[in-house]
This record gives sequence, C-alpha cells and structure tokens, in this order.
Amino acid sequence: MNVGPGNPSGGRGRRRRGRRPSNRAGQPGGRDRQQHSGIYTAPMDHSYRGALAGDKGPRGRGGRPGFAPAYAPAEPEPLPPNEDANSRIFAFVDDMFFQAKIQETARKLNVKVEFVKNEKDMLERIKLNGEEKPSLVIFDMNNVNAKPLTLIPKLKAKLKKTSIIGFLSHVQGDLKQKAHEVGCDMVLPRSAFSQNLPQLLRRHGAPEDEAAAE
Repeated sequence: MNVGPGNPSGGRGRRRRGRRPSNRAGQPGGRDRQQHSGIYTAPMDHSYRGALAGDKGPRGRGGRPGFAPAYAPAEPEPLPPNEDANSRIFAFVDDMFFQAKIQETARKLNVKVEFVKNEKDMLERIKLNGEEKPSLVIFDMNNVNAKPLTLIPKLKAKLKKTSIIGFLSHVQGDLKQKAHEVGCDMVLPRSAFSQNLPQLLRRHGAPEDEAAAE
C-alpha cells in the first residue's frame, strides 16, 4: 500500500470525520447511555432475606446502602415463661421465611404466636381464649389465601381494640395505601417489619396489665 503526501492515509492527510462519543457526565454515551436506554433496572426487593439472616449495622452484611435502618434496635427482655398463657398474637403469614423468623423470635421472648389461615380459623381460636381478645394481628399483605383487604375491615369491626399490622414489599405503594384505607393500623416494608419484630412481639405478647403499664 502506497503512503504519501497526497494519500489520505498519510500522516498529514485529511482528518477522519466523526469522533467517538464522550464519556463525560451529561453527554450521551458512556454511563449515561445505560440509564437512558433502559439497561439499568432497580434491584429486586430481597432485602428482607438479608434481615432474616441477621443483618447488623447501617448497611448490614452484604446489604445495600440506603435500604437498612441507621441502627439496630436493642433486643428487648424476654417475658417470664408462662405455659398457661393464651396467645395474644395471631398471624396470617404463609411465607416460610417469615414464619420461621416469627417463630424463632417469639420463642426467644417467651411469647405465643398462632398462625391462622382464614377468618373462621382465627375466630374459633379466639373463642378458646374466653374474654381475652387478641392484642395484635399480623398480615402478610401478599398472602392471597387470607384475602387481607377483605378480612381486615371485618376484624376491625369485631376486635376494636386489636392492633393490625401488615407488611409488604417496599415497592408496593398502592397496596400500602389500600391497606391503610381498610383499617390497617401500621404497614411496614418487609425489612422494617423484620427489624422491629422483637419489639412488636414483646409489647403485644405481654399480659394486659403489663402491656397497659408500658
């Protein structure tokens, strides 16, 4: 191949038109192209699995910054063991990860929690408690078998002094709003519910006289 002053391939030949797109911020190409071409996607909501594994600290072990609480609440003191005590907490939870989490936390605190499947199941168990009504009902808002949005207003009408807490994915904003509208007293993201579970079980699992004193 001949190279000379008159050949475009020469050292002083004509410059090639067009330049590679800059990677500077604010210009197309590079990192910005990822965000504007649909490649970037938000992370999946698996933060609650990390919480079940025992995340600690601001970021947790292997957690993502910005999704964990700034501090871990202190573990509450367990209640005195009482085998004859009635269960004051009922849970409409069929997720095996959260069932295991609730069971283990309740065991450490000497708190009784009963898992129920539907309205009939719960009302039958409440009758066994006599005049003592539940202090807390927990709903997994994604438990389709329990039909939370239909059942919560019914329970609120029958159990006026009972607190109802629901948990869901942090991206389910519409479901959270609906849960509040039908009577849910508190709706938490999965990670926050897991983080505050010991305090919730300790407070609502205590006998009525102790709970009233807190």
